[in-house]
Amino acid sequence: MGRAAGVGASCMKIRLFENSSDFVVFPAGYAIFHEGEPGDRMYAVLSGEVDISVRGTVIETVEAGGIFGEMALVEDRPRSATAVVKSEAKLVPVDRTRFLFMVQQTPFFSLQVLAIVSARLRRLVDRV
Repeated sequence: MGRAAGVGASCMKIRLFENSSDFVVFPAGYAIFHEGEPGDRMYAVLSGEVDISVRGTVIETVEAGGIFGEMALVEDRPRSATAVVKSEAKLVPVDRTRFLFMVQQTPFFSLQVLAIVSARLRRLVDRV
């Protein structure tokens, strides 16, 4: 079975936020959130890098065009990972209201988020 048109490895970057002016700049070493905390937003990375770790082990470094924290908007459960800025990062916070609006108004956004989550899961399974 083939991939949905336009969804795949080449589309792992989400460009919808590139011109957002509501970004926040975080310094290297800043913890955006910690594993076990409640979550009410995800983040889109405009520049810089953010390390995602589980139980103290970095499992991914998210770069420009990537997102993290999206699970908090999909399910009402505590954060499953910790996010720490690796190199100064420009991030766009996306709360549940904005996320749901984007899902409704831009269906391709939903496919991109699903592709990113799926790729993360596959990378983790490959490590086992």
